[in-house]
Amino acid sequence: MDCKSGEVAFITGGASGIGLGTAKILAAEGMSIALADIEEGALQRAVEEITSAGGTAAPFVVDVKDRQAMAAAKDAVLGQFGKVNLIFNNAGVNAMAPIDELTYDDWDWVMGVNLDGVINGVMAFVHELKKHGTDAHIVSTASVGGLVGMPNLAIYNTTKFGVVGLSEALRADLRESGVGVSVLCPGLVKTNLATSERNRPGNEGKDFEMPGDDPMSAMGMDPQEIGKAVLDAVRGRDFFICTHPEFKDVIKQRNAALEAAFKGEAPQDVVDVMRAMVWTFD
Repeated sequence: MDCKSGEVAFITGGASGIGLGTAKILAAEGMSIALADIEEGALQRAVEEITSAGGTAAPFVVDVKDRQAMAAAKDAVLGQFGKVNLIFNNAGVNAMAPIDELTYDDWDWVMGVNLDGVINGVMAFVHELKKHGTDAHIVSTASVGGLVGMPNLAIYNTTKFGVVGLSEALRADLRESGVGVSVLCPGLVKTNLATSERNRPGNEGKDFEMPGDDPMSAMGMDPQEIGKAVLDAVRGRDFFICTHPEFKDVIKQRNAALEAAFKGEAPQDVVDVMRAMVWTFD
């Protein structure tokens, strides 16, 4: 698809970070943006940013974990814009800890947003997208954590591997329809992921430090750079969107271990490589 005037994008997690950065890029190309998020105040501010820059955008408050809410959001978007050409399943959270310190509540929350949220987006919109064929596309945010496991990220890795697998299956299932599929696998980005606990059920109204004071966020990529990569991938019908080349070696060694396993001689040093990545998420 062209990502041009007359086309509509539905973006979850759109009030900040990658979602908002991509919305700004797509809006600048003339697309109308249906911006979805669970944070109503931040969502309104994000829409104002886009519209004040000359773009077209409308807010849709939705909890991606809620299937009925996602279906209702689809109906509302179609009611306002008449169609949807691009869905960007981008909402995400994280509960970072060693596996023995995690709880079932942690699993339910992160799985609900990161994986069920993507499933709900696909299921709600796939029939609408198939109406548009090659003028439609699905993008879902995974992570380099969906390509290789890393310490203290058991739930996050599980969800992001799931997003990659789902996207690969979608690509096969939708090939004949013409609908494009991409999976975004970034490294560190300047987002609010570090304070995702603010949106955890029961934490409403509590104060959390914003990620501007967090070194993880400070050294991340600008979300609009991610948005440009998404735009290029959709136009080029690329499947993998990998924005952080510094992770290339660890992915390469993980893949080499997998390939060697089929020969019965899997090297074990990939574990040491993954341990070396601890600094990235500490």
